[in-house]
Order: sequence, then structure tokens, then C-alpha cells
Amino acid sequence: MELSFRLKSIASLMEKCDSMADIGTDHAYIPIYLVKEGLCKRAIASDINKGPVEKALKNIIIENLEDKIQCRLGGGFSTIAPKEVECAVIAGMGGNLIRDIVEEGIDVFKELDYCVFQPVQNPDVLREYIYSKGFTILEEDLCIDEGKFYEIIKVRYDNNKLHISPIYYEVGKRLLEKKHPLVNQYINLKLEKYYKIYNSIADNTSNAKARKAEVLNKIDELKELLINEA
Repeated sequence: MELSFRLKSIASLMEKCDSMADIGTDHAYIPIYLVKEGLCKRAIASDINKGPVEKALKNIIIENLEDKIQCRLGGGFSTIAPKEVECAVIAGMGGNLIRDIVEEGIDVFKELDYCVFQPVQNPDVLREYIYSKGFTILEEDLCIDEGKFYEIIKVRYDNNKLHISPIYYEVGKRLLEKKHPLVNQYINLKLEKYYKIYNSIADNTSNAKARKAEVLNKIDELKELLINEA
């Protein structure tokens, strides 16, 4: 079984453990990979929908891992008891949904050593939530898979609220601190998006002017984040 580059990038942030849960399981690809690689002794593959759970079970049977990976049907962390697993992955869904899953399952989340998030949309919404709750960002990664950027955020429950510029909701602080090789390309993609938004605001109303000023400020802030590669 060959993982996609996105899933490999998620797996690379996982530490060796006794147990993990894949919430919103992607055909159980990550649990299967972690168990087969000896990085995890047992895993739970969980999803709110019957179809993904059935696909996960099929793959688990093919890999002969029924004794090590268990499938569960249910939403978010509802299928997991507090302290039942050491860590978790929530990947392949929007940042808003990941936020809601964590908030609804906070009693389970707070007992995890860490959780790896991989939002496919709205990573800024998720990161704003992480900072507002005071969770600790342990690591961040960025990858390109099939022409699309994906952010990966490794988080631990905490109550250490930091006052941080909202621009770091857009681009992860850890990515900038470690000068991630893809971060400038990622920032430039965001700049392109905001230039398009700016140029699309044609009205001359006070609301339109305020919006243009807001977008222009965002553009200036993103430009300041670009890493000098000289």
C-alpha cells in the first residue's frame, strides 16, 4: 500500500506509540501504515459515515490487521473514551469542521499527547481557534500533493493563550521560523489570491473602500513574511 504524499507528510509527524485514532478515517490508510511500519501497536479507524468505515474494514482485512486496527462508526471523538488512545489524526476535512470536532470532544482531546490536524480548507480558521483556546502548536508542515498545498499542524491541549498577529493564522509561525522550503511559494499563492480580490472590488462606496484597505493591509503583511533567500 502506497500512501499519497499528503498522507506521508501527516504520518511523518506521528511519534512511535502504543495506540492512536484516525478520526474521519481515510480508508484506514494512516492506521494501516503506522501499524505496518511498527510505529503504532494498535489503532482505531473511526468515521461518522458507514461507507468509509466499510472501506476501512476491507483494507484492514486485506492487510491482515483485524487484531490491531478496530473500526468504529460515529462522529468525531464520540467513538473514543478519554485516555483510550495516546494520539490522534484528524485529516481531510475543513478547518471549521476540525475545530467543531475538537470543541465537541474536548474531554477526549485534552487527554491526548498530541493530535495532528490536516485541514483541506480554512486552515486559518483552525489556527485562530487553536490560538484562542491556548493550545500548543508543537510542529507544522507544508506539502504539495497533486498540485495543491496542504498544511499540517501538530497540536497539544494547553491553556497558554498567546497574543499573536492574525497574519499567523494565514501562514504558520513554525513554518516561518524553520524557513520551510515551500513557505515563500505558499505566501506568493496567497498574495495572488488577495491581489485578485483587491482588483475585483470595483465599487467606490465607503464599504468597498474599507474592504480594499483591509485587503491591501493583508497584502503588505504577507509580503513582510516572505523569507529572504539571498
